[in-house]
Order: sequence, then structure tokens, then C-alpha cells
Amino acid sequence: MAGVVEQRSIDVVPDDERHGRAVSQFTLWLGANLQITAVVTGALAVVFGANAFWSLIGLLLGNLLGGAVMALHSAQGPRLGLPQMITSRAQFGVRGAVVPLALVIVMYIGFFASGSVLAGQAVGELTHLGETPGIVLFAAITAVAAAVGYRLVHALGRIAGLVCALTFVYLGIRLVQRADLGALLADHRFGLPLFLLAVSLSASWQLAFGPYVADYSRYLPRHTSARATFWWTLSGSVLGSQWSMTFGALAAAAAPAAFVGHEVGYVVGLGGAGLTASFLYFVIALGKLTINVLNTYGGFMSLVTGVSGFRGQRTLSPRGRAAYIAGIMVAGTAVALLGKDSFLTSFKDFLLFLLTFFTPWSAINLVDYYLISKERYDIPALSDPGGRYGAWNLRALAVYALGVLAQLPFLATHFFTGPLVARLGGADVSWLVGLAVPAAAYWAAARRDTARLPEPEEAQSGARSPAGTGG
Repeated sequence: MAGVVEQRSIDVVPDDERHGRAVSQFTLWLGANLQITAVVTGALAVVFGANAFWSLIGLLLGNLLGGAVMALHSAQGPRLGLPQMITSRAQFGVRGAVVPLALVIVMYIGFFASGSVLAGQAVGELTHLGETPGIVLFAAITAVAAAVGYRLVHALGRIAGLVCALTFVYLGIRLVQRADLGALLADHRFGLPLFLLAVSLSASWQLAFGPYVADYSRYLPRHTSARATFWWTLSGSVLGSQWSMTFGALAAAAAPAAFVGHEVGYVVGLGGAGLTASFLYFVIALGKLTINVLNTYGGFMSLVTGVSGFRGQRTLSPRGRAAYIAGIMVAGTAVALLGKDSFLTSFKDFLLFLLTFFTPWSAINLVDYYLISKERYDIPALSDPGGRYGAWNLRALAVYALGVLAQLPFLATHFFTGPLVARLGGADVSWLVGLAVPAAAYWAAARRDTARLPEPEEAQSGARSPAGTGG
């Protein structure tokens, strides 16, 4: 089991433990996106009023734009050999990184909960235990898989990618047999607010992967091409998500009363009954297991990163690892059980709310890594509050706050609508503001801060030497 159960946590992966090829990012992200929550995300555009034709175009545009940002984060993994959120210390400070980290942890718990609601329905039907026991059982299985770690995560991605792809081909055929595809796509009336809602839904889906995407590329050999890592990640994520979202949008347009509120039951009923239905419940649970393991694993990494910034801890015992993962499981399961009866509205607002906080983080991280630091970080200094990155970088935190606040006038959710939304016809363009404003502000504020930039030999040396024994 020593070769299967992961031994490292937030410490840098040394060269002699690197393995794999960039194509592994395609299979992982294809499998992670061919699943029921992505189906629901695509359906939301139609549920909230857009026609199927413009929904599909808007979803594709959002997947491409958000996926490009997400894949740029993925390309950092082989170069640095570090979990994604550790690199935030280079921008926000060793302890200041806890600010975006806290929001990332909320994201993981929210996605764990939303995935558990839908997977719990499938597990409950498959085992005849009912929805609530199904949610709890699914959450427990997720936690065990996350504790095994990196290799199992990628294995699940490969299996789910193949099984779910074949299943979605079958379900797509069944949907087209029941619905008139030409009629569904015949309405070409364009409404900018609803089109932008579709773009925002899929962009937020992709951007939400940003805080953990490098966690799953950090074991790739250092010589792995950044371009290859980028394109394999982008293609897997966009193909999987657009495939699922297209199915969801068409299903919602074809049978809104049957689909909305009964997503799992509708998908299974579309496929058939008896053994076929049982298999489809299994596939739904498998797809959700893949992405929920990613969320649990990423939450574990983020919790350890946040705590270690104050405690200086760089290794973790198996008992400590299990405790962190169990905490995420308990919190996510509690949220799932509390919110399962108002899932669709809550999930749409949750996605758009997340976008408000993660677009500024992505903008700052990518500008710093690619344009200012030129892909060079002093790895040991990322664990030293007295080092070149300091404990708190107030300038970066101020830019981050500016990026969040700049979006509020343009934000449209169920619980908050900005004052400029009505002037834009109800369109939500906050995520565009959240990328542009902090990117420009951080570039202006940090581009002359040469004290933070290591020499090439420092960055290379730091990346090649382990920062701890792992755990």
C-alpha cells in the first residue's frame, strides 16, 4: 500500500518522485466534468429563461474563457511541484494567503455538498436506503478515496472518463429519440442578460477549479511541457463540461417539468429501467465520486496550507491527514442535508457568488507567476514568514479586496443585485470586471517590486530540493 497511499501533502515533490505524462490531465478533467452537476449547470441557463440555441453558445464561450484561465494554473504544477494554493503565498504572504484560502475551503465544502445531494439520490436509489442515508454513505466513500490520494484520484479520472463518456453517448441518443432536436434549437431570439448568464455559469464552473488544478499536475516530471499541460487540461475540461452542459440544457428545454427538481430521476428514466437504471445510478455516483474526491483532496490541501502558514508545519501524520479529511466530510455532508430541498436556486447563486471571489485571486496569481515572477519562485521562502515573501503582503490583499468590491455593482444573484445590473438589462458581467481590474491593479502595484524576485539559480535550487518528508 505504501506505493498507492500518498505520503506527501503540501511539501514540494522532488524530481525522483515525479511520474506520468501531460495527457493524464486530459483523462482526469474529462472524467471530472462528465457528471450530473455539470448537467445541472448547463440546464440552469434554460431553467432561468434562455433558449437552448443561445444557451449552448454561451456555455461554450464561458467554458473556453474560464477553462483557459484554469489551464494556465495547471501549467504551474510540473514547474513548481507544489499544490496550487501554496503559490498564493508568493503574492499574499505566507500568512496573508489564508484570506483567499478561507474562501477556497468554503468553495470545496459547497461543491462537496452539492455533489453529495445529487450522488446521494443515486446511491439511495441504488441501495434502496433512501436519499439521506445515500448522501451519508457517498460522503464516507469520498473521504476514504481522498485519503488514499493522488494516484487513486487519477485512476478514478481514467475510469470515469471512459465509463461516463460511453454512458453520455447512450443518453444523448435516447434524448434525441424522445425530443425534436430541430425544434429545440429553432428559437434564435437573442437576449443579452440571459446569454451572459449562460457564459457566467460555465465560466464560474471552470474558474472554480483554479485553486486546486495544479494539485493534480504537480507530480508530472519537471521537463513536462507547459504548453502540453495547458492544452491537455483545457481540452479535457472543456470537452467534458460542454458535453455535460449541452445534455443538461437540451434536457431542460425538452422536458422542463420532468427535469427540474428531478434531475437524477429524469436522467435514469431517459436511459431505461431494471438493470439499465441500476447501471445509470452507478454511473451518476461514479462521476460524482471523481469530482467530490477532487474537492475533498483540495480542501485537505488548503486546510493544511492555511494552518501551516501560522504553525510552520510542513509534514503531516496519517492521523492528522485523516482528521482534516474527516472535518471536510462532516461539514460538506451537513450542508448537503440542510440544502438538499432547495438545490437548483441555491446552486446557481453559489456558483455566481464563488466567481466574485475567485476571479480576483486567479488574476493576481497568474499576473504574478507569468508576467512578474516569470515562472520563478523561491520555494523555501514560501514556508518562511520572515523570508522574501513576508508574512502579510498588504498591497496584494488590498488589490484582492479592490477586485472583489469592483464586481459588486455588476453582480446579479438571488440575495444581492448590484446597482448597475438594471442598466445592463439584468446582465451579470461581474466576472469580467473581476479579472480585468485586479490584473491591471496588481501589475501596476507589484511590477517594480524586485526584492521578491529570486535569481534563476535560487528558484531552480529551491524547486529541486524537498521542503520536507511529506505526510
